[in-house]
Parts: sequence; C-alpha cells; structure tokens
Amino acid sequence: MARPKAALVVSEMDRQVLDSMAHRARTAPQLARRARIVLACATGLDNTIVAKKLRMSNPTVGRWRQRFIDKGVDGLLDEPRPGAPRTIDDPQVEAIVTRTLESTPRGATHWSTRTLAKATGVSPMSVHRIWQAFGLQPHRTKTFKLSPDPLLIDKVRDIVGLYLNPPQHAAVFCVDEKPQIQALDRTSPLLPLRPGQAERRTHDYKRHGTASLFAALEVKTGQVLGQIRRRHRAVEFRTFLTALDAQVPAHLDVHVIMDNYGTHKTAIIRRWFARHPRFQPHFTPTYASWLNLVERWFAALETKQLRRGVHGSVRALESAIREFIDASNTAGQPYVWTKTADDILASIARFALRTVTVHDQQVMCEPSVRDTSRVFAYLRRVTLAATSRAAESCLACGGSPRAHGSRSPTMVASET
Repeated sequence: MARPKAALVVSEMDRQVLDSMAHRARTAPQLARRARIVLACATGLDNTIVAKKLRMSNPTVGRWRQRFIDKGVDGLLDEPRPGAPRTIDDPQVEAIVTRTLESTPRGATHWSTRTLAKATGVSPMSVHRIWQAFGLQPHRTKTFKLSPDPLLIDKVRDIVGLYLNPPQHAAVFCVDEKPQIQALDRTSPLLPLRPGQAERRTHDYKRHGTASLFAALEVKTGQVLGQIRRRHRAVEFRTFLTALDAQVPAHLDVHVIMDNYGTHKTAIIRRWFARHPRFQPHFTPTYASWLNLVERWFAALETKQLRRGVHGSVRALESAIREFIDASNTAGQPYVWTKTADDILASIARFALRTVTVHDQQVMCEPSVRDTSRVFAYLRRVTLAATSRAAESCLACGGSPRAHGSRSPTMVASET
C-alpha cells in the first residue's frame, strides 16, 4: 500500500510567485521547472501523472513537492553548497545592490563593475556575480511606448479575434507599406565568408535611390501580395487596394488590418472603402502597429534580404524584393498568433501597475507634476479597464478568444 502524501496547499500569494517563476523568461530553467511541478501538484494531480505530464521522473516530482510543503517557495531554491567561506557578507551584498539601484556614479549615467568595485572596495568579479545573482544589468536599457488610444481594448480584441477565430466566408489580410527602402551599394567589394572569418564589408556606402513596398499578408495561408512603387502616396495605396480586390474571389468578404498611417485615412481611401462594401478596415491602436502581422514579415525581409544586400541600382533592389516575395510564397508558411486578447491586456495591466508603483513616489519630487500626472492617470485607466473588461468578457463569452471581435459603431466612426 502506497504511503499517503501530505496535502500540498498553495496560498494565493505563493501562487502568484510561482506563476511568475514558471513563466518569466529570465527565470533560471531549473527554478521554472520546480515551480511548474508545484503548480501541477497543487491542482490535485498524482505525482506519477505530474511526472508524465512534465516529462520528469517520479523521485524528482516527489522531492520538490516535499520541499515546498516543508519550506514553502524558499525551499525551491538551491541549498548552500560546500566550498570556501564567504568573504562578502549579506550587508555588503545589500549595500551593493542598493547602490546599483538607487544611485549613479559621478559623471556617468550608470555603474560598471569596475567603478562600483572601486567605490565599494570589492573585486569587479564579485560585483559581477552579485549583479548576476540579482538579475541586474545596469549597462542595458530598453524602450517602451504605451498606446494612448481610447479604444485600445476594443481594437486589441477586434484584431486578435480575427487572428485566433477568423470569420467564415471571408479573407483576412494584414496590409502595410515599407517606405523608402534604400538601394545601397558598398564602396568596395564584399570579402566573403571563410572558415574562421566572418563576411566583411565597408562601413560606408553609395545610395542609388529608394523604393516603397506595399504588402498584404493573408493570415490563413501566409501568402503575400506585393507591389513596389517609387512613391507611397494615397494614390499608390488606392492602386494597391484595387489590385488586392482583383485577387480575392468576389464571394468573399475582406477584412483589412492596417495601422494609422496618414495615407490609410485620406479622403481618397475612405471613398474607395465606401465603394467596396465587402472590404472592412480594422485599424490597430495608436502606436501599436506590432499587432499587424505583416510587420513580422517585413522584419524577415529586412534581416534575410535587405540588411546585408548589395544593390547597385533601384532596379536591382526591386528584383531582390520580388525574389524574396516569391520564395516566401513558395514556402507558404503562415505566421501563427498565440497570444489571446486577455493575455495582451493583462500584460499591459501588469506593466501599468509596476510603473505606477515605482513612479508614484517620484511624481511629487518632479517640478512638472501636472504633465507626468497625465501619464499615471492613463496607466491607472488602462489597468482598471483591462481588469474589468477581461472579467466582463469571461462572464459574457465564457473566455472565447473572439470576445468582442465585432467592430463597434464607435470604432467604425473613428476609422471613417
């Protein structure tokens, strides 16, 4: 008879910590696996089932289950190993971490391992190890941009719904343009790739002109319709839409996902959509063109063809772009959207909460409190709206990914 297992109870606070450990990209892999073990066991599954589900051995699942029961979340961390005694105690570690987070060196914007080591009296390698243990990287910085669009939530649900649950008897296209692609030629011939030596080219170049690419990516098949023009005005965009209309069978409705570029909302384009009622435009939120899947295809074009390409004329550039389009259509590999609207809005809400928490204390110290308060008011509005709309969606639609997928009258009015 098997021994009875001790009950594994996970509090709400511990569950949030475990979820973060299991899904954060920067969590150590072994720590993420342990968190997933505990979360799976907390659902009431037997150790054998958890081991099979997570592809681990039964003793491994049992060990970390028991460690969590005995010591909680701290029990999932590695225990101290034997070795040389520590030369830097906890107060010193805390002082280094605090100094890294809350101060900057004189005449610089961030600490380096050597400057902080000199200021604290430890070795640069010790500073590096402490930073690594706490996930600190003062030399790195990232940018962000939150959309101020008042219809952010509706538009996210609308577009993501088209990706995850596209309408029947309709085609969904992601449309955009890549303007002013430069035809660049190097001042000297390339030195090709060799064993032990990377490809080399001169840093300077000759510019022979530009071209603009209009592209429509069909979400279902991954096929791309492209047109290359020397200019990217509303007239050229209307010509491209007419070509797209000719390519799609007449019995299908057409959903067009676009960003808020000026040529997409001119009077010429509005009249064109009015004369073609089967075309339904869906605009991404302001500063959120990452929702448009064709941007991912443009990124592939840039990295695989344009960035390292050498083009002695605009005609050579156009030929290279057409070659890439042909190769992409031959492969016929569609992009698969995986994030639901709730996931995206929850991510925005988490970021907003962290931002408000960190910066609320700084607002009162800033001279332009009136300006910064607008940002924090927006962050709070996004947080509350995302939370409430997610709850309403789950109650009304049972968590359907196409929740609120239809275009609201307000959105249509704003688009036209």
